[in-house]
Amino acid sequence: MTQRGLADGHRHLGVLPAFAFYGGPPVNPDTTARATIDQLVADLDREGTERALVLPNYGVPDVSLTFALNDLVIEAAQRDDRIRAGLYVSPRPQDAALNEKAFALAGEDGVRALKTTFLLGGSPTDEDCRPQLDAIFATAREHDLTVHVHTSPGAASDIDQVGTLVDRYADDVRIHLVHLGGGMSGHIKLIGHRFFDWIAAGKRVYTDTSWAIGFAPRWLAAEIDRRGVGHDRVLFASDEPWGDHAGEFARLNAAAGDGELARHVFGETFAALYD
Repeated sequence: MTQRGLADGHRHLGVLPAFAFYGGPPVNPDTTARATIDQLVADLDREGTERALVLPNYGVPDVSLTFALNDLVIEAAQRDDRIRAGLYVSPRPQDAALNEKAFALAGEDGVRALKTTFLLGGSPTDEDCRPQLDAIFATAREHDLTVHVHTSPGAASDIDQVGTLVDRYADDVRIHLVHLGGGMSGHIKLIGHRFFDWIAAGKRVYTDTSWAIGFAPRWLAAEIDRRGVGHDRVLFASDEPWGDHAGEFARLNAAAGDGELARHVFGETFAALYD
């Protein structure tokens, strides 16, 4: 399989201001961030990406900047039929008014997902966040949307925390665990049993291999083959501009081969969720 014809399960649109991450000077580490739809479309053309779920760029603590990009991703989806839109929403109680505006857009043409994260505050197990989390998943349920949740090691984004959302909501709402559980610990927890246990329990859970450590896609593919389930729950995702499209493709392509798993991760599972 070549890059031609790929479906990209998540990438971002929008340029954010420089920020002093981790106490350093203001920087823009996402060097391939795109400000315009035309720039995004040019990337899809160059890559041979036939379909993509596009989410607002985020990472700077001023979440109003990311919420403002919801309109841009909807416009992108309505301009180019290769693009599907995911709306940014927040678990934090102080973002309730911004969430209400986002929820009002959930029925717009081209919207297929909601994206939330705990990197900027809140926690899956914080009762103060429960009203907004309930509202996020209720909106997804009403509009048949997939909820994307960032995972990374430790704190509120750890799979130990984020997994509680699967337990609570994934009986009737699709949850996409971005980054394969997040880092060494998350990969081992997810691939070792939790991902497959959730599937066996009837949970509507999905993942992608963006940011995955080298061993993880190979192990995931081997476990899917050994267990005979999960081939239709994994998507290719570039996570541009925070991921590297060519590198993400190469790693997953090497692990998936050219059979049934490859057909699903590079296209068919995206079609099932977003077409």
